[in-house]
Amino acid sequence: MATSNNNFGPYSIGFNTVTHRNAQVRTVFNAVQFDNLLENLQTDYTYTEGYVPIGFEHRPDLISQAFYGTPKNWWLLMVANNINDPFEGFNVGDKILIPNIE
Repeated sequence: MATSNNNFGPYSIGFNTVTHRNAQVRTVFNAVQFDNLLENLQTDYTYTEGYVPIGFEHRPDLISQAFYGTPKNWWLLMVANNINDPFEGFNVGDKILIPNIE
């Protein structure tokens, strides 16, 4: 389960280092811990339902700040709400799920 300590986005819970164009890069693709997070989102977390207020549209970082006290959990809000692009999701009035984390 994700925590707010030492949170570096999805890289906090596991990543792979691969070589791409002669450079070492980090990716969460095929990372066991990240894959487990995705598979167990429904069972490992409880959720609070919320709505995107005016001024928070397309801003998962601000929503994270409001609910968690830090903008660093923006990525968890995106994963939990199946949003790939914040500019397409998190519209004013959208009902969203906020994972309860420790």
